[in-house]
Amino acid sequence: MVINQKSKIPVALTVAGSDSGGGAGIQADLRTFAFHCVHGTSALTCVTAQNTLGVTRVDALSAEAVAAQIEAVVGDIGVDAVKTGMLLNREIMAAVASQIESFNIGNLVIDPVMVSRSGDRLIDDGAIAFLQNILIPMAAIVTPNRFEAQILSGLEIDSVDDMRSAAERIHSKGAKAVLVKGGGMKGDLRGVDVWFDGTQWDVLKTENVDTKNTHGTGCTLSAAICANLALGKNLLTSVTLAKNYVTTALKYALDIGEGQGPVGHFFPLLLK
Repeated sequence: MVINQKSKIPVALTVAGSDSGGGAGIQADLRTFAFHCVHGTSALTCVTAQNTLGVTRVDALSAEAVAAQIEAVVGDIGVDAVKTGMLLNREIMAAVASQIESFNIGNLVIDPVMVSRSGDRLIDDGAIAFLQNILIPMAAIVTPNRFEAQILSGLEIDSVDDMRSAAERIHSKGAKAVLVKGGGMKGDLRGVDVWFDGTQWDVLKTENVDTKNTHGTGCTLSAAICANLALGKNLLTSVTLAKNYVTTALKYALDIGEGQGPVGHFFPLLLK
């Protein structure tokens, strides 16, 4: 666990891309941190031109710029937990890994943004290899979706047993815990997640919310885990609380734009 000696206020850092539509990426992460009463900081990796219909452009920042942002935040403010989202390429991943190691950050949540929920590949093979071999062994928890878990484990995933096998293989790469997410599964398995920390298995399920407006759920879940870790909660408790938060946010998802709207991060405000 990271002990933040610089601030009495819990601080979380997101290292991820910007979603101009406000539904995912650092925008979703910072709103999630704020909801949990955790001070949110950020290191931007890329800028996307994006809305509810999709992504039309991605511009990466330099690896040096990403590293400088992390150093500026951790060196002055300090952090209690860090999450990574879209890291985009091997160079940025290497810069992030170097800073994580340099600052000895233990509460690291890796959302391995490799493949979208629809199955579209988002990063190249070199970046995937670096993620597997260098970043994942640094993680307190890794949160792959179905398609990402298939790549990281080398297994086809069609059942809970498959999810268990994939979680075990990914855990063997060095992460303290793995949460294989079932958002991309079909039928009754949609939304069923499998947790494994090397000794304990758990199949985690919340109610299935019927909405097309699910943009940013993966970012939001990993950010909520990160926020709860920053608050001092243990890994499994952080995951359970994060799943409940996302489920409720889905109930109050925002029907905006012509495509897939985002979840309602500040759902208490929508109740008024």
